[in-house]
Amino acid sequence: MTNKKERLVAAIENGTVIDHIPAEKTYEVAALLGLQKLQTVVTIGNNYLSKLMGTKGIIKVEDRWFTDEEISRLSVVAPNVVLNIIRNYEVVEKKTVLMPAELRGIVRCNNPKCITNNEPMATVFHVIDKQNGIIKCHYCDKEQNIKHVNLV
Repeated sequence: MTNKKERLVAAIENGTVIDHIPAEKTYEVAALLGLQKLQTVVTIGNNYLSKLMGTKGIIKVEDRWFTDEEISRLSVVAPNVVLNIIRNYEVVEKKTVLMPAELRGIVRCNNPKCITNNEPMATVFHVIDKQNGIIKCHYCDKEQNIKHVNLV
C-alpha cells in the first residue's frame, strides 16, 4: 500500500482551479475576478512551494467557470497561469492563460490626452510584444508596459 501525501487544498467536485499564480499576484487575481462577491466556496492558497516558480498561489472556485473576457483580464495581471476545469473531481480541461492579441476595455491608457480618457468609450490596445509585455493604444499610439498599467 502506497502512502500518498495529503493534498494541501481540498479537492472540488466541479469548478475551476487557477494554478501557477505568481505568489505576489494571488490576491490581485482574486480581486480582479470578484471572488469576494461569490456565494460559492472559494479556497485561496498562497506561497506554496513550486519547482517552476519558487512560490505560487492557487485558487479553487467551486461551481464557477470563467468567461473569455475574465480570462483576458486575468492575462494582464498574471499571464501564464493555468486554469484547470474540474467536473466530478476530475480535470477535464487545462488551459494556459495567454495574453490575446488585443485588449478591449481592460486597461486604461496612461496618456491623459487620449480620447479614451476624455470620452465615454472603451479602450483598445494591441499587444505588440507579448514577451516583454508591451501594448499600444489603438487611438493615440502610446505604448505601455503591462507591468505599469491600471485596469479599467
